[in-house]
Amino acid sequence: MLLSYLRRHYKVIILFAIFIIIFAAVFSLYDLQVEAVAYAALLCFCTGLVAFFFGLLRYIQRHRALTELMRNIEIGLYGLPEPDGQIETDYQDMLRSLYAQNLKVRSEADGARRDMEDYYTLWVHQIKTPIAAMRLLLAEDGGANSSPLLGELFKTEQYVDMVLQYVRLSSDSSDLVIKQCALDGIIKGSLRKYARLFALKNLDFSFEETQLTVLTDEKWLAFVIEQIFSNSLKYTHTGRISIYAEKETLVIADTGIGIRPEDLPRVFERGYTGASGRADKKSTGIGLFLCRSILNKLGHGIEIESKVGVGTTVKIDLKSAEAVFE
Repeated sequence: MLLSYLRRHYKVIILFAIFIIIFAAVFSLYDLQVEAVAYAALLCFCTGLVAFFFGLLRYIQRHRALTELMRNIEIGLYGLPEPDGQIETDYQDMLRSLYAQNLKVRSEADGARRDMEDYYTLWVHQIKTPIAAMRLLLAEDGGANSSPLLGELFKTEQYVDMVLQYVRLSSDSSDLVIKQCALDGIIKGSLRKYARLFALKNLDFSFEETQLTVLTDEKWLAFVIEQIFSNSLKYTHTGRISIYAEKETLVIADTGIGIRPEDLPRVFERGYTGASGRADKKSTGIGLFLCRSILNKLGHGIEIESKVGVGTTVKIDLKSAEAVFE
């Protein structure tokens, strides 16, 4: 703080020192006694020192007031210190103008986001009607192609749900209901939804019951688990998908194509598809981004281990939520 104050007023300090030198030089030219010159210089120095410390104290007080204002900037620009001169008055007027413009832009952005959320929510509910009708028609038809078509229809439903979850994730209210949930029940519900796709791809899966009760939101955690199932099914052509627990960590492992080491640090970035996604041509790079964003809101953690040609293991840490929501 002292160095900042000195940098702010170094010109005044130098000017004051020059004045003392000038007075001393003039006194010496008139052959005044050295004691008189020294006494005058000492008086000037003491006066300047007192002014310096009073100025420093006021500088610290203004700094603290502005720091406190910055902490509560969301509330408003209340508590601005009295301007010290016309320049500070101009700065404060400019700050108020920028703050008002910022509030206007944020209000318009919030309104646009709410409109978008309302539109996509309505669209999701409307699109589910023809999807349900198609499912019913395919089930009644019972033809040779009905089973693969039902699998593709299921994927369409999952993509529709992803749209809604993506929009809701950016909303101020994420519809979170945090409570103690039986993890096995959530996993079994997700497995039932994906059973048809497991059968269509002739993949085995093993599920070892975890016996865990976790503090979470059942709907959002189920969405995350289903996204991981979806990725495992997409990139696993032979072998199996395994679900089990390691202490308070849920593990979902597959024997798929794996992820390259250079892609692993970026798999949670929005829109990043990596080599596997580019080869697939259908990957959006949104699924894992949504998973991490949702788990962050739930107070859970996630990490991925993978080897090309061996498979991928996803670990969801479920114990960290206790500290977040206690």
